Amino acid sequence: MGVHGLTSYVEANRQFFTDQKLKNSPLVIDGCSLYFRLYFHSGLDQVRGGDYDLFAAVVRRFFTALSECDLRPFVVLDGGMDQTDKKFRTLRDRAENRIREAHSLSRGSRGSVLPLLSREVFRQVLGELGVPLVQCVAEADFEIASLAHQWRCPVLTSDSDFYIFDLPGGYLPFAFFEWENVCGRVPERYVPCRRFTVNRFCSHFNHMNKQLLPLFAVLTGNDYTPAKTTEMFFSRVELQRAPKGRGSHSNHRIDGLLHWLSQFASPADALEEVLEILGGEKKGNLRRQLSSGVQDYQLPPTSSLAQFFASSQPALPDLQELPAPLLSQPEWLLRGVASGRLPPLIVDVLVLRRALLIPQVENSRLHSSHEASLSIRKTIYGLLLLERAVQGNAGQGQRGRGRGRGQEARGQSGRPQGSGGPCVVEEYDRLDLNLRKSPVEAHLPKPKPQLRLDTLDKAAAPVRLMVLLGTLGVMECVLQPLPPHLRLPVCVTYFWTKSSRPKPSPSLLQALLLGLVYGELCRRRDQIGDPLRSCAGAASVCQRLNQLRLNSGQRRGLDLGVAHSLSQWQSCMLAGIYLNQLLCFPLPEPHCAWLFSGTLLHGLEAALRGGRPAEALLAGTPAALQQYFVLFGLIMGHTPQPAPLPAAGGGNSRGKGRGKRGQGSGGRGRGRGNRGRAGMSSAAGLENRFGMLTMEDEWGED
Repeated sequence: MGVHGLTSYVEANRQFFTDQKLKNSPLVIDGCSLYFRLYFHSGLDQVRGGDYDLFAAVVRRFFTALSECDLRPFVVLDGGMDQTDKKFRTLRDRAENRIREAHSLSRGSRGSVLPLLSREVFRQVLGELGVPLVQCVAEADFEIASLAHQWRCPVLTSDSDFYIFDLPGGYLPFAFFEWENVCGRVPERYVPCRRFTVNRFCSHFNHMNKQLLPLFAVLTGNDYTPAKTTEMFFSRVELQRAPKGRGSHSNHRIDGLLHWLSQFASPADALEEVLEILGGEKKGNLRRQLSSGVQDYQLPPTSSLAQFFASSQPALPDLQELPAPLLSQPEWLLRGVASGRLPPLIVDVLVLRRALLIPQVENSRLHSSHEASLSIRKTIYGLLLLERAVQGNAGQGQRGRGRGRGQEARGQSGRPQGSGGPCVVEEYDRLDLNLRKSPVEAHLPKPKPQLRLDTLDKAAAPVRLMVLLGTLGVMECVLQPLPPHLRLPVCVTYFWTKSSRPKPSPSLLQALLLGLVYGELCRRRDQIGDPLRSCAGAASVCQRLNQLRLNSGQRRGLDLGVAHSLSQWQSCMLAGIYLNQLLCFPLPEPHCAWLFSGTLLHGLEAALRGGRPAEALLAGTPAALQQYFVLFGLIMGHTPQPAPLPAAGGGNSRGKGRGKRGQGSGGRGRGRGNRGRAGMSSAAGLENRFGMLTMEDEWGED
C-alpha cells in the first residue's frame, strides 16, 4: 500500500527510532523491497539492460552478512495484482512513470528503471543459498506483517505501511540497515540498524492510542484511498500548525493530523468526528470506505505464511484467501506460485486476464521491445486459458467459473470462460511514451498438443518439450551439443533473431554469444573442483573481456540501436523462462546471472564492430573457443538436421495494423540507432543460414 509522505516524515525525526545491534534472530524480509534496494543502491547499470552477474554478487554478500550475525532470513515476495482493482490506477501510474524514466535514461538524462531479469536473478540466488522464500498470491505487505506479528520478530522493508502495523519485533527500514558495516567479533557480530515501534512513535503524540494509526494512514492517503477523500478532509479540518522549519507541506499535514488524532480516546470516536467533517449525503458510503481501509491494517493472531516456512515441501496457499478464479486451479500450479517457481504473471492472467509489461530502456520511436516476445506470451495465455474455455463451451466449465464473492472467472474484456468468443488477455505496454491497452488472443502451437492445465505437471516430458520448442521454432536435435543450462538461452536467441525488428546486426549476435561464453567461464571458475578454476588462460580471457565493459555510471553515448535490440532479447528470454516454468521445466532453468551483462555486451559489440575478431578475444582458452564455435555453429545452422517437429502456430503481430510500424526504422534513434538499416544486408544473409534451425523448412518435406 504505502502511506503518502510518511517515510520522509518519520526518517527526518531521529527520536522515533532506537539504535539496535541486530543479531541471533529470525528476520522477515520484504523481498521486492530488498531486490529494488540492492540494485538501485549498488551503482549497477540501468541504462544498458543491467549487469546481472554483479547484482547476483551483491545479493550473495547481503545474505552472507546476515549469516555472519546469525540472522535467519525469511523472504516474502509480492504476487499478482489485487483482484479488487483498488490499486490498479496506482499501478498504471507507476508504469507510465517508468516509461518516462526509461525514455529519460535512453536520452542520457536521469531516471530509475529496474532491469527486466532482476527478479529472476534474485530468486535463483536465494535458491542457491537455501534462503527460505514464499511468493504471495497478491501484494505481500499484510502477509509479511502478519508473519512477523506471530513470530514477534522484526521486519526489514522500505514500505511506509510498516510504520502503521503494530509489530512486537519492530520495523527496520532499509535506509538505516547497515548490512555492509557488520560489527563485533565472532560469535557476537551484529548489523547496526534503527528500530521503529508504534509504541515509541505514539508516545511522542501525547501517548496517542496506537489503534488510531490505521485511521491516520487512511486519512493521510495510501494506495487504496481516493485522493479526493484525502483532499476534502484536509481542506475542512483545523490542524495544529507545525513549528517553522519542520519539513515539507506533507510533513506539516502529517504532524498536524497526528496531534489532532491524539485527542481522541478511541478509533470509533475519531471516525465519527471525521465523518462529521466530511459530511454530505454519502456519509454511509464514506463510513464503509474508511472502515474498510482501517481493516486492512488489523493483523490476525496467526499467519497463513507460517505453514510455508514450516514445511520442506512447497505448501498450498490458504484457500480461504484465494481469489475465486484460483479456487479451481490444480494444486501443482498453486504450489508453483507459492514457491516462486511460477511468476506473478500466471496469477494476473488467471484472475484478471491482464498483463502489465515492464518498461525497458529502448528506442521509444520504435515499437515496444515486448513485441518481439508476443508469440511466446500467446502460448502462455493459451496454456492457462484455452483448455478451460473449451470445457466451458462443452458445458463442463462449472469448476472454473469462480463464483465466489460475486465474481465470474472472466477478464476485463467481459467475456467469461465458456462464452464462445475469442480468449483474450489485456496487455498494458508502451506505445510511444504512453501506456496503452491491447487485446491479445491466446493460442497454442499447431497441431494443438494433448495438454490439460490440470494435469500438465504429469504430461510426458517430450510433449511438454515439443510445445516449448514449437513456440520458439527450434528442433530438438539442436539441443544435443549444448550444456543443459544453455539450451533454453540458445533457443531463445534463435527465436530473437527471427522475431526482433529491426534484425540484430552480425556484431551484436556475436557479442551475445561471447557474453554467454564469458558467463559460462565465470560460472565454472566459481565452482570448486572445476578444471577452469585454476586455469590461467581462463582467468586471462575473463580479464580481457571484462576490460571491454563500459562504465555503468555513464548515461551518455548510449548506442540506442544496440540497446533496443538487447531489450528485445531480454523480453524474449523472460517470456521463454516463464513458458519453461509453466511447462514444468522441460529444459533446465538457465543461470540468469551469467546470461547477460549490459555494460559488457555493449562494449563487446563496439569492439567487434570496430574489427576485433571474436576468436582473438577468446585466445588462450581452448574450452572457451570450442564453446563459442558450437554456439555460433548452431545459430548459423552448420549442423545437419533430421525431420522437424510440428511448427508453432500464431503470429507476431498485436491487433491490426500495428505489427509493421517502426520495422527497419532504427534510423530514428540517437547515436548509431540507424545501424539496424545499415546492417540489414548482412543480416539478410545470416537469416538464410539460420534456416537450418527452423521447424518450417524443407527438412519437413522428407
